[in-house]
Amino acid sequence: MNEPRSVYMPLAGRVAVVSGGGKGLGRSFCLALARQGAKVVVNNHNPEADAAGRVVAEIAAAGGEAVADYGDAADPGSGQAMVAAALERWGRLDICVANAAIGTPGMFHKQLAEEFGRVVDVNLLGSARLARAAMAVMRPAGFGRIILVASAGGLHGDVGLSAYAASKGGMLALGRTLAAEGEARGVLTNVLLPYALTQMTEGATPPAVGRRMDPDLVAPVLTALASPECRLSGEYVITGGGRLRRASVVEWDTVFLPNGSDLHPDQLHALLASSGAGKAHEYRVAVDAFNDLMAGDTR
Repeated sequence: MNEPRSVYMPLAGRVAVVSGGGKGLGRSFCLALARQGAKVVVNNHNPEADAAGRVVAEIAAAGGEAVADYGDAADPGSGQAMVAAALERWGRLDICVANAAIGTPGMFHKQLAEEFGRVVDVNLLGSARLARAAMAVMRPAGFGRIILVASAGGLHGDVGLSAYAASKGGMLALGRTLAAEGEARGVLTNVLLPYALTQMTEGATPPAVGRRMDPDLVAPVLTALASPECRLSGEYVITGGGRLRRASVVEWDTVFLPNGSDLHPDQLHALLASSGAGKAHEYRVAVDAFNDLMAGDTR
């Protein structure tokens, strides 16, 4: 008789919380984490629609364990409540996925301040609240995996999406900071920058491209970052359509300003071109970049 095939369950016994987990990418993340053995707190605002409840039911039907949380990421207490739900149900928290996000398109000079603030509050501050609550549990435990779900818009900017780009750009800096603060305590933080067809992106995605942008194609990268075997921290990982790129923030070679009190724009153009023609340098944290800039010849 054939032996039963072993099931790959690298997250067995682990507990995860996923904000914005009821639809799109979040749903794919929750299902993938549960498929690998994790118990999952599925957060999604709007209990009337009960997207979180439906994902919980999917996980339970497949033999997994999950609970729904209906907190709004803009609520100052939402992050703490999600972490508390994990601790109350399973007594631990190992994986934190800060995924909840909204986007309100509009040119910067026309967008209402309230609209801009709402996007930043949900995307950046909501993620920070969740990560803070998770970090407070993970550091004493000596283990944790935090994944902030950002966007290439935060890396490069995008026309008509100033609030979204600003909020996601803030998550990039937050991710590097959390990585530097948590590594010595076994808490690794990485930033995932996905391309996927979701409720937020489907209106602006051509059908031919959308067919390749299944959120399920992003989930394997998420579960790899969540694994106890993952050794990465402080990375920016771009993925979508079955493809992947490493991204980073770099500074090019140092050049010296000419003597004198004035700098002509043509001189500035030339100096930047000279710097950009040199080698790209990556730094772990800002102080490393500062020390490198100020090292050597003082002139």
